Order: sequence, then C-alpha cells, then structure tokens
Amino acid sequence: MDLPPPAAGIDATQPASAKRDRMPWRTHYLTGLTWAFTLLNSARVLSYLPTLWALIHSGDSSQHSLWTWGMWVGANVTMAAWLYEQQGQRWNRAVAVNLVNASMCASVFVVIASLRM
Repeated sequence: MDLPPPAAGIDATQPASAKRDRMPWRTHYLTGLTWAFTLLNSARVLSYLPTLWALIHSGDSSQHSLWTWGMWVGANVTMAAWLYEQQGQRWNRAVAVNLVNASMCASVFVVIASLRM
C-alpha cells in the first residue's frame, strides 16, 4: 500500500513534536504558558499566607478540614514525584512548585492540628 506524499513544507522524517515546535504560534503559546504558570503558581504560594495568618491570630480552626489539607499535601507531593519521574528523574520548575505548594499545605495542616490539641 502506497502512502500519499507529505504536504508541502512538511518534513516526514522529523517527529510530530519537532514540526509543532517550529510553528510560530506554538512558540508564543509556550512563552505565554510559561509566564502564566510562573505568575499563577507564585500567587498560589502567597495565597496560603492569609489562611495561615487568620488561623494563627484567631486560634479557631473549626472551619478548616485536616482531611482536605492533608489530601492537598499528598496530591502536591505525588504530583512532584510523578513530574520528576516523567522528566527522566530530573528536577524542573514544575517539580519545585509542587513541592513548595506541598510545604505550604503542610504548614496549614500543622497549624490546624496544633490548634486542635
């Protein structure tokens, strides 16, 4: 069975990912995605601080679930491990961000637990 020739301007010997990476819109998209990831996850780390502040100053943890915060710790740690393994056991920004988020969730968990003792 004969395959049709590749479309004009497309090199059939290169993998699809290499072809996509040469597309100008993809370069802009990846740049925008990187900035969005960086900005939103930086803000996310900072967003834990008001919760910690309110818990510490009010001393009231009744509106916060240890189960929820514990699940978020686990989800962030396992996501960091998964990303690490998927990248050939290499550290990258996404692994670090998930570990920082895990540590912030763990901080809230510890504060809630200590207020309930």
